[in-house]
Amino acid sequence: MKVLRRLIYRDAISSVAFVTLAFLALFFFFDLIDELRWVGRTGGEVYKPSHALLFVLLSLPSHLYELLPITVLIGTIYVMARLAQSSEFTIMRTSGMGPWMALRTLLVLGCGFAVLTFAVGDYIAPAAERTAQLIKAAQLGRLSTGATGAWLKERQGEHSFAVNVNSLGKGGELTGVRIFEFNAQGRMASQTHADSATVDADKDVWTLHDVARSTYVQKNGQARLERMQQESLDWPTRISAEMVSASLLKPDRMATIDLFQYVRHLESNGQSAQKYEIEFWRKVFYPLSCLVMVVLALPFAYLHFRSGGIAAYVFGGVMAGISFFLLNNVFGYAGNLQNWSPMLTAAAPGFIYSLLSLGAFAWLVLRR
Repeated sequence: MKVLRRLIYRDAISSVAFVTLAFLALFFFFDLIDELRWVGRTGGEVYKPSHALLFVLLSLPSHLYELLPITVLIGTIYVMARLAQSSEFTIMRTSGMGPWMALRTLLVLGCGFAVLTFAVGDYIAPAAERTAQLIKAAQLGRLSTGATGAWLKERQGEHSFAVNVNSLGKGGELTGVRIFEFNAQGRMASQTHADSATVDADKDVWTLHDVARSTYVQKNGQARLERMQQESLDWPTRISAEMVSASLLKPDRMATIDLFQYVRHLESNGQSAQKYEIEFWRKVFYPLSCLVMVVLALPFAYLHFRSGGIAAYVFGGVMAGISFFLLNNVFGYAGNLQNWSPMLTAAAPGFIYSLLSLGAFAWLVLRR
Protein backbone atom coordinates (compact mmCIF):
# COMPACT_ATOMS: atom_id res chain seq x y z
CA MET A 1 0.00 0.00 0.00
CA LYS A 2 2.93 2.34 0.60
CA VAL A 3 3.89 2.01 -3.06
CA LEU A 4 0.36 2.90 -4.17
CA ARG A 5 0.20 5.88 -1.82
CA ARG A 6 3.57 7.16 -3.02
CA LEU A 7 2.39 6.84 -6.62
CA ILE A 8 -0.77 8.86 -5.93
CA TYR A 9 1.07 11.47 -3.86
CA ARG A 10 3.81 11.92 -6.44
CA ASP A 11 1.40 12.32 -9.35
CA ALA A 12 -0.96 14.58 -7.41
CA ILE A 13 1.78 16.88 -6.10
CA SER A 14 3.39 17.24 -9.52
CA SER A 15 0.01 17.92 -11.19
CA VAL A 16 -1.01 20.48 -8.57
CA ALA A 17 2.39 22.18 -8.86
CA PHE A 18 2.06 22.38 -12.65
CA VAL A 19 -1.48 23.81 -12.50
CA THR A 20 -0.44 26.29 -9.79
CA LEU A 21 2.53 27.51 -11.83
CA ALA A 22 0.30 27.95 -14.88
CA PHE A 23 -2.22 30.05 -12.93
CA LEU A 24 0.51 32.10 -11.25
CA ALA A 25 2.11 32.81 -14.61
CA LEU A 26 -1.23 34.06 -15.90
CA PHE A 27 -1.76 36.31 -12.87
CA PHE A 28 1.83 37.53 -13.10
CA PHE A 29 1.32 38.59 -16.72
CA PHE A 30 -1.92 40.48 -16.08
CA ASP A 31 -0.63 42.10 -12.87
CA LEU A 32 2.54 43.24 -14.61
CA ILE A 33 0.56 44.80 -17.46
CA ASP A 34 -1.59 46.63 -14.92
CA GLU A 35 1.38 47.74 -12.80
CA LEU A 36 3.26 49.21 -15.77
CA ARG A 37 0.85 52.16 -15.76
CA TRP A 38 2.71 53.48 -12.69
CA VAL A 39 6.11 53.40 -14.40
CA GLY A 40 7.59 56.86 -14.84
CA ARG A 41 5.57 58.47 -12.06
CA THR A 42 7.41 60.17 -9.24
CA GLY A 43 6.80 60.66 -5.56
CA GLY A 44 10.28 61.55 -4.52
CA GLU A 45 11.83 58.88 -6.76
CA VAL A 46 10.98 57.54 -10.20
CA TYR A 47 8.94 54.35 -10.33
CA LYS A 48 10.96 52.12 -12.67
CA PRO A 49 10.08 48.88 -14.51
CA SER A 50 12.28 47.00 -12.04
CA HIS A 51 10.13 48.31 -9.18
CA ALA A 52 6.97 47.19 -10.97
CA LEU A 53 8.47 43.74 -11.58
CA LEU A 54 9.50 43.38 -7.93
CA PHE A 55 6.07 44.55 -6.73
CA VAL A 56 4.30 41.97 -8.90
CA LEU A 57 6.66 39.19 -7.78
CA LEU A 58 5.98 40.01 -4.13
CA SER A 59 2.23 39.89 -4.85
CA LEU A 60 2.43 36.28 -6.06
CA PRO A 61 2.23 34.68 -2.56
CA SER A 62 -1.18 36.32 -2.06
CA HIS A 63 -2.36 34.84 -5.37
CA LEU A 64 -0.90 31.48 -4.36
CA TYR A 65 -2.93 31.53 -1.14
CA GLU A 66 -6.14 32.28 -3.04
CA LEU A 67 -5.48 29.72 -5.77
CA LEU A 68 -4.29 26.68 -3.80
CA PRO A 69 -7.72 25.08 -3.09
CA ILE A 70 -8.70 25.51 -6.75
CA THR A 71 -5.42 24.13 -8.12
CA VAL A 72 -5.58 21.23 -5.63
CA LEU A 73 -9.02 20.34 -7.02
CA ILE A 74 -7.95 20.60 -10.68
CA GLY A 75 -4.68 18.72 -10.20
CA THR A 76 -6.26 15.94 -8.15
CA ILE A 77 -9.14 15.52 -10.60
CA TYR A 78 -6.66 15.18 -13.44
CA VAL A 79 -4.67 12.51 -11.59
CA MET A 80 -7.75 10.52 -10.55
CA ALA A 81 -9.25 10.69 -14.05
CA ARG A 82 -5.97 9.66 -15.68
CA LEU A 83 -5.60 6.69 -13.32
CA ALA A 84 -9.16 5.64 -14.16
CA GLN A 85 -8.66 6.01 -17.93
CA SER A 86 -5.47 3.92 -17.94
CA SER A 87 -7.10 1.31 -15.66
CA GLU A 88 -4.32 1.85 -13.09
CA PHE A 89 -6.89 2.65 -10.42
CA THR A 90 -8.74 -0.59 -11.23
CA ILE A 91 -5.48 -2.45 -10.57
CA MET A 92 -5.10 -0.54 -7.28
CA ARG A 93 -8.60 -1.61 -6.28
CA THR A 94 -7.91 -5.26 -7.02
CA SER A 95 -4.69 -4.91 -4.99
CA GLY A 96 -6.70 -4.07 -1.90
CA MET A 97 -7.26 -0.30 -2.05
CA GLY A 98 -10.91 0.01 -1.06
CA PRO A 99 -12.96 3.24 -1.09
CA TRP A 100 -12.21 4.12 2.52
CA MET A 101 -8.48 3.55 2.10
CA ALA A 102 -8.52 5.73 -1.02
CA LEU A 103 -10.43 8.40 0.93
CA ARG A 104 -7.90 8.29 3.79
CA THR A 105 -5.04 8.52 1.32
CA LEU A 106 -6.45 11.66 -0.27
CA LEU A 107 -7.33 13.20 3.10
CA VAL A 108 -3.70 12.87 4.20
CA LEU A 109 -2.70 14.56 0.95
CA GLY A 110 -5.31 17.26 1.58
CA CYS A 111 -3.94 17.84 5.09
CA GLY A 112 -0.52 18.52 3.60
CA PHE A 113 -1.98 21.07 1.18
CA ALA A 114 -4.01 22.61 4.02
CA VAL A 115 -0.86 23.15 6.09
CA LEU A 116 0.85 24.68 3.04
CA THR A 117 -2.13 27.01 2.46
CA PHE A 118 -2.09 28.10 6.11
CA ALA A 119 1.67 28.77 6.05
CA VAL A 120 1.44 30.81 2.85
CA GLY A 121 -1.60 32.79 4.03
CA ASP A 122 -0.38 33.48 7.56
CA TYR A 123 3.35 33.99 7.14
CA ILE A 124 4.62 34.31 3.57
CA ALA A 125 1.83 36.35 1.94
CA PRO A 126 1.45 39.02 4.69
CA ALA A 127 5.22 39.61 4.85
CA ALA A 128 5.52 39.78 1.06
CA GLU A 129 2.50 42.09 0.80
CA ARG A 130 3.91 44.51 3.40
CA THR A 131 7.25 44.56 1.60
CA ALA A 132 5.56 45.17 -1.75
CA GLN A 133 3.49 48.04 -0.39
CA LEU A 134 6.53 49.63 1.26
CA ILE A 135 8.46 49.43 -2.02
CA LYS A 136 5.62 51.13 -3.83
CA ALA A 137 5.24 53.75 -1.12
CA ALA A 138 8.98 54.45 -1.19
CA GLN A 139 8.87 55.25 -4.90
CA LEU A 140 5.48 56.96 -5.17
CA GLY A 141 5.75 58.86 -1.90
CA ARG A 142 2.98 57.35 0.20
CA LEU A 143 0.28 54.71 0.40
CA SER A 144 -3.25 55.76 1.34
CA THR A 145 -6.92 55.00 0.77
CA GLY A 146 -9.59 57.56 -0.02
CA ALA A 147 -9.22 61.25 0.74
CA THR A 148 -8.94 61.04 4.53
CA GLY A 149 -6.90 57.87 5.09
CA ALA A 150 -7.63 55.55 8.02
CA TRP A 151 -9.71 56.31 11.11
CA LEU A 152 -9.31 54.32 14.33
CA LYS A 153 -10.73 54.62 17.82
CA GLU A 154 -9.34 53.77 21.25
CA ARG A 155 -10.47 54.18 24.86
CA GLN A 156 -7.94 54.86 27.62
CA GLY A 157 -9.58 55.03 31.01
CA GLU A 158 -12.41 57.58 30.90
CA HIS A 159 -11.01 59.30 27.82
CA SER A 160 -11.51 58.20 24.23
CA PHE A 161 -9.36 58.96 21.20
CA ALA A 162 -10.19 59.26 17.52
CA VAL A 163 -7.04 58.72 15.46
CA ASN A 164 -6.63 59.60 11.80
CA VAL A 165 -3.64 58.40 9.73
CA ASN A 166 -3.50 59.85 6.25
CA SER A 167 -1.02 57.41 4.70
CA LEU A 168 1.97 55.12 5.10
CA GLY A 169 5.26 56.83 4.30
CA LYS A 170 8.35 55.69 2.43
CA GLY A 171 10.01 53.95 5.37
CA GLY A 172 6.81 52.44 6.78
CA GLU A 173 6.17 55.40 9.11
CA LEU A 174 2.70 56.87 9.56
CA THR A 175 2.22 60.28 7.96
CA GLY A 176 -0.40 62.96 8.48
CA VAL A 177 -1.36 61.85 12.00
CA ARG A 178 -4.23 63.56 13.83
CA ILE A 179 -5.34 62.57 17.35
CA PHE A 180 -8.57 63.90 18.87
CA GLU A 181 -9.03 63.32 22.62
CA PHE A 182 -12.47 63.40 24.30
CA ASN A 183 -13.18 63.43 28.03
CA ALA A 184 -15.78 61.40 29.95
CA GLN A 185 -18.51 63.92 29.05
CA GLY A 186 -17.76 63.56 25.35
CA ARG A 187 -16.18 67.01 25.07
CA MET A 188 -12.97 67.52 23.19
CA ALA A 189 -9.98 67.66 25.54
CA SER A 190 -7.11 68.04 23.07
CA GLN A 191 -6.04 67.93 19.44
CA THR A 192 -2.67 66.66 18.31
CA HIS A 193 -1.31 67.01 14.80
CA ALA A 194 1.96 65.39 13.70
CA ASP A 195 3.68 65.24 10.35
CA SER A 196 4.71 61.62 10.97
CA ALA A 197 4.87 58.91 13.61
CA THR A 198 6.84 55.74 14.20
CA VAL A 199 5.40 52.78 16.10
CA ASP A 200 7.31 51.00 18.87
CA ALA A 201 5.39 47.73 19.15
CA ASP A 202 7.42 46.52 22.16
CA LYS A 203 6.52 49.55 24.30
CA ASP A 204 3.02 50.26 22.88
CA VAL A 205 4.09 53.81 22.06
CA TRP A 206 3.83 56.06 19.02
CA THR A 207 6.64 58.58 18.66
CA LEU A 208 5.13 61.65 17.00
CA HIS A 209 7.38 64.02 15.04
CA ASP A 210 6.86 67.75 14.34
CA VAL A 211 3.95 67.94 16.76
CA ALA A 212 1.40 70.72 17.15
CA ARG A 213 -0.81 70.15 20.20
CA SER A 214 -3.84 72.12 21.39
CA THR A 215 -5.22 71.42 24.87
CA TYR A 216 -8.52 72.70 26.24
CA VAL A 217 -8.09 73.67 29.91
CA GLN A 218 -10.89 74.64 32.28
CA LYS A 219 -9.91 76.74 35.30
CA ASN A 220 -12.13 78.80 37.63
CA GLY A 221 -15.11 78.15 35.39
CA GLN A 222 -13.34 79.48 32.33
CA ALA A 223 -12.00 77.51 29.37
CA ARG A 224 -8.91 78.43 27.48
CA LEU A 225 -6.85 76.92 24.72
CA GLU A 226 -3.17 76.12 25.25
CA ARG A 227 -0.99 75.52 22.21
CA MET A 228 2.42 73.95 22.08
CA GLN A 229 4.95 72.88 19.45
CA GLN A 230 7.35 69.96 19.94
CA GLU A 231 9.84 68.16 17.77
CA SER A 232 8.75 64.81 19.16
CA LEU A 233 6.18 63.42 21.57
CA ASP A 234 5.56 59.90 22.88
CA TRP A 235 1.89 58.86 22.84
CA PRO A 236 1.02 55.58 24.61
CA THR A 237 -1.47 53.46 22.66
CA ARG A 238 -2.37 49.86 21.92
CA ILE A 239 -3.01 50.63 18.24
CA SER A 240 -0.35 48.72 16.31
CA ALA A 241 1.07 49.34 12.86
CA GLU A 242 -0.78 46.22 11.64
CA MET A 243 -4.11 47.75 12.73
CA VAL A 244 -3.36 50.89 10.75
CA SER A 245 -2.35 48.75 7.76
CA ALA A 246 -5.63 46.85 8.05
CA SER A 247 -7.52 50.11 7.69
CA LEU A 248 -5.35 51.29 4.79
CA LEU A 249 -4.99 47.92 3.05
CA LYS A 250 -7.11 44.81 2.52
CA PRO A 251 -7.81 42.79 5.70
CA ASP A 252 -7.44 39.46 3.86
CA ARG A 253 -3.71 40.19 3.50
CA MET A 254 -3.19 40.16 7.29
CA ALA A 255 -2.06 37.21 9.38
CA THR A 256 -4.80 35.44 11.35
CA ILE A 257 -3.51 36.51 14.77
CA ASP A 258 -3.15 40.16 13.64
CA LEU A 259 -6.68 40.09 12.29
CA PHE A 260 -7.97 38.60 15.56
CA GLN A 261 -6.25 41.32 17.59
CA TYR A 262 -7.69 43.99 15.30
CA VAL A 263 -11.21 42.57 15.76
CA ARG A 264 -10.71 42.60 19.54
CA HIS A 265 -9.56 46.21 19.36
CA LEU A 266 -12.61 47.27 17.34
CA GLU A 267 -15.02 45.48 19.68
CA SER A 268 -13.41 46.91 22.83
CA ASN A 269 -13.84 50.41 21.42
CA GLY A 270 -17.45 49.98 20.32
CA GLN A 271 -16.73 49.90 16.58
CA SER A 272 -18.35 47.62 14.00
CA ALA A 273 -16.17 44.55 13.41
CA GLN A 274 -18.55 42.47 11.26
CA LYS A 275 -16.46 42.75 8.09
CA TYR A 276 -13.24 41.85 9.86
CA GLU A 277 -14.82 39.02 11.88
CA ILE A 278 -16.03 37.41 8.64
CA GLU A 279 -12.55 37.79 7.18
CA PHE A 280 -11.02 36.28 10.33
CA TRP A 281 -13.20 33.17 10.15
CA ARG A 282 -12.57 32.89 6.41
CA LYS A 283 -8.85 32.83 7.19
CA VAL A 284 -9.50 30.06 9.73
CA PHE A 285 -11.61 27.86 7.44
CA TYR A 286 -9.98 28.56 4.07
CA PRO A 287 -7.04 26.10 4.43
CA LEU A 288 -9.56 23.34 5.23
CA SER A 289 -11.00 23.84 1.75
CA CYS A 290 -8.13 21.69 0.46
CA LEU A 291 -9.63 18.71 2.30
CA VAL A 292 -12.99 19.33 0.66
CA MET A 293 -11.38 19.57 -2.77
CA VAL A 294 -9.51 16.26 -2.61
CA VAL A 295 -12.68 14.48 -1.47
CA LEU A 296 -14.56 16.09 -4.34
CA ALA A 297 -11.93 14.72 -6.75
CA LEU A 298 -12.06 11.10 -5.52
CA PRO A 299 -15.25 10.01 -7.39
CA PHE A 300 -13.51 10.80 -10.70
CA ALA A 301 -11.33 7.73 -10.14
CA TYR A 302 -14.43 5.51 -10.31
CA LEU A 303 -15.74 6.84 -13.61
CA HIS A 304 -15.25 5.09 -16.95
CA PHE A 305 -13.52 7.24 -19.55
CA ARG A 306 -13.29 7.04 -23.27
CA SER A 307 -10.25 8.27 -25.15
CA GLY A 308 -9.88 12.01 -24.74
CA GLY A 309 -12.60 12.23 -22.13
CA ILE A 310 -10.37 13.61 -19.38
CA ALA A 311 -10.45 17.16 -20.74
CA ALA A 312 -14.19 17.53 -20.12
CA TYR A 313 -13.86 16.40 -16.50
CA VAL A 314 -10.86 18.65 -15.88
CA PHE A 315 -12.90 21.53 -17.30
CA GLY A 316 -15.67 20.55 -14.89
CA GLY A 317 -13.12 20.70 -12.08
CA VAL A 318 -12.11 24.21 -13.19
CA MET A 319 -15.76 25.32 -13.11
CA ALA A 320 -16.27 23.73 -9.68
CA GLY A 321 -13.20 25.52 -8.33
CA ILE A 322 -14.30 28.87 -9.75
CA SER A 323 -17.82 28.39 -8.37
CA PHE A 324 -16.36 27.71 -4.90
CA PHE A 325 -14.28 30.88 -5.10
CA LEU A 326 -17.34 32.91 -6.20
CA LEU A 327 -19.57 31.37 -3.53
CA ASN A 328 -16.98 32.17 -0.88
CA ASN A 329 -16.98 35.85 -1.90
CA VAL A 330 -20.77 36.05 -2.28
CA PHE A 331 -21.31 34.69 1.23
CA GLY A 332 -18.77 37.19 2.57
CA TYR A 333 -20.54 40.18 1.05
CA ALA A 334 -24.03 38.87 1.89
CA GLY A 335 -23.05 38.11 5.48
CA ASN A 336 -21.68 41.62 5.92
CA LEU A 337 -24.82 43.22 4.47
CA GLN A 338 -27.33 40.99 6.29
CA ASN A 339 -25.36 40.88 9.55
CA TRP A 340 -25.16 37.08 9.57
CA SER A 341 -23.08 35.15 12.08
CA PRO A 342 -19.43 35.63 10.95
CA MET A 343 -18.42 32.03 11.73
CA LEU A 344 -21.40 30.50 9.90
CA THR A 345 -20.93 32.88 6.97
CA ALA A 346 -17.32 31.86 6.55
CA ALA A 347 -17.98 28.14 7.07
CA ALA A 348 -21.04 27.87 4.79
CA PRO A 349 -19.24 27.51 1.39
CA GLY A 350 -16.93 24.80 2.69
CA PHE A 351 -19.85 23.01 4.37
CA ILE A 352 -21.92 23.09 1.15
CA TYR A 353 -19.07 21.69 -0.92
CA SER A 354 -18.36 19.09 1.76
CA LEU A 355 -21.94 17.81 1.44
CA LEU A 356 -21.62 17.75 -2.35
CA SER A 357 -18.33 15.86 -2.26
CA LEU A 358 -19.52 13.33 0.34
CA GLY A 359 -22.81 12.89 -1.56
CA ALA A 360 -20.94 12.20 -4.79
CA PHE A 361 -18.61 9.81 -2.94
CA ALA A 362 -21.52 7.91 -1.35
CA TRP A 363 -23.56 7.68 -4.55
CA LEU A 364 -20.84 6.90 -7.07
CA VAL A 365 -18.29 5.01 -4.99
CA LEU A 366 -20.24 3.16 -2.32
CA ARG A 367 -23.53 2.47 -4.14
CA ARG A 368 -22.32 2.01 -7.70
